[in-house]
Parts: sequence; C-alpha cells; structure tokens
Amino acid sequence: MTDGFSDPGPAATGPLGDIAARVDELARKLGMSQAEVFDVHQLSDASGVPADVVQALLDGRPAGEPDVQARFLQRFGALRRSRLKPNGRPYTQQEIADGAGMSRQQAGALINGDRRPTMEHCDAIQRFFKVHAGYLTAEDSEALGDALLRTEQELLHAFAAREHDRERELDALAPAGDDPLERLLQDHGVRGIAWRAAQLPTDKHRDKVTEWLDMLLENVKRADP
Repeated sequence: MTDGFSDPGPAATGPLGDIAARVDELARKLGMSQAEVFDVHQLSDASGVPADVVQALLDGRPAGEPDVQARFLQRFGALRRSRLKPNGRPYTQQEIADGAGMSRQQAGALINGDRRPTMEHCDAIQRFFKVHAGYLTAEDSEALGDALLRTEQELLHAFAAREHDRERELDALAPAGDDPLERLLQDHGVRGIAWRAAQLPTDKHRDKVTEWLDMLLENVKRADP
C-alpha cells in the first residue's frame, strides 16, 4: 500500500481507465512511483473533485456528485480554499464579484447556493481563478480524466526530453560512419520527426501526423514554380 494509491495499478474503467492506464505506463517507463502520479490530494486539487471521490474512481468504484449545482458549490468552495491571494488569504465575495464582473449580491447568492449558476457565471469565475473551462461543472469522472490528461502530457514531455538526451549521448559516442541512409536521416532531420512521432500515445495520433505531412507536401509541390 502506497500513500494515496494502492498497488498494483489503477482499476478505473471506461475512458477514465484508458487515460489512467496510459499514465501508469508512462510513469513506469520514467521510473516514477504510482504515488507520485496518482496522488489523490494533488489530483483533487487539480480537478476540484474531493479526494475520497478521486480514490473511489481510480479504484473503479462508482462515485461522484450527479447534481450540477451541488458539484458547482463543491468546486467553488475548493477554489476559494485552494486559490488564495498572494498574502495567503482567501478572496472575499466582493473581490470575486469585481473580478468576475458581477454584483456582490450575485456572488454571495452563488456561493451560498441561493442561485443556480449560468454558464456565463461559471466562465467568469473560472477566468478569475485561472482554471480551465469546465472546472466548475464537469462530471467528477470527466474532471478527473482531464486532470490525468494534463499529467499525461507532462509525462510525455518528460519522456521525450529523456529520450532526446539519450539520443544525443549515443550520437556523441558513436563514431562517424559512412552509412548513406544514416547521413540522409541526419542531414534532413528525419530522425527528429520520427522520434517525435514515436512519443504520440496511439496509432491514430501518428496517422494524423502522416496526414499533415502529406498535406504539407502537396502544398509545397503546388507552391513550387
């Protein structure tokens, strides 16, 4: 048993399970512990989902708040507790109202649950607290999935950087050869393109790169005199 996550791996199902499995695989390749990437408290802070719900969803158990307004109140409260002013104090109702372009009465009614939020309210509050769109309203499994997607992107960047460093080390150690294919790859940067494409998570993403390259080639050919 690790702090914040249970071995041997995430048991979430559906789209959330697919994302969790990819994050788990990347973490293993990078030699990171599951406690680092599946820390329920960090994921709770990133998604706005309560830590106990995060744990339940990762364990594959049904959990989450189905009511939109209840989710809004829970996430709004999480924002006010976690996104503080530079002096470490929470924003006042008046400061939130001013920053979100609404009256203090409107802000108070939203905070107290006396008024159902509109999408305009949510967008304004999300912009004020500098969180992503949907933070206040997304279903808990979706919000957790979005947080894990951001984790996946961070891990992909870390993995790509590590592989790039390894490639540079190997190139520095390898003697200069006369292999014409190797020279072609080096001279035209093909290895770099292939290396970047290899970091994409699925064949669907790699097919899209091929499609973009084909389009680029057609455009170049049409532009040639």
